[in-house]
Amino acid sequence: MPSFDIVSKVDLQTLDNAINTVKKEITNRFDFKGSHVEIELNKKELVLNVEVDSDMKLGQVLDVLVSRSMRQGLDATIYDLSKEPYQSGKVFKKDIPVRNGIKQEDAKKIVKLIKDAGLKVQAAIMDDIVRVTGKKIDDLQEVIQKAKEANLGIPLQYINMKS
Repeated sequence: MPSFDIVSKVDLQTLDNAINTVKKEITNRFDFKGSHVEIELNKKELVLNVEVDSDMKLGQVLDVLVSRSMRQGLDATIYDLSKEPYQSGKVFKKDIPVRNGIKQEDAKKIVKLIKDAGLKVQAAIMDDIVRVTGKKIDDLQEVIQKAKEANLGIPLQYINMKS
């Protein structure tokens, strides 16, 4: 039976390249000359630590981060920007988790979306993957289209299409 997997994976090398590009751009920008700016990626926990002088500069760094990541081919929704920045002494700090993998509650939303579509397919949650199987490839392609239109707030990739 035809099947495919819905995943949410981040290529670490591409993410690292995007962050290095952001660091390079920030050091070359005139408005950041003499400012304290640190951007560090914890690859083990997939958390981006940003440290700047002011709240305004934090916003500028985040704008550059999202735009450069998108130019590298990463989805803007990989960064969980919901956490508020906090002040530590004279600097503002923000920890930005990078979304990698589909959480259980997000997987349940995807399965519910597929079942509500009324297509003749089966969806199964396997760790951080949702596997969709059906009798017709057209049904599977329709599931991909529905998932793209749903805007679930997480970056999704569709891999391992087998017929």
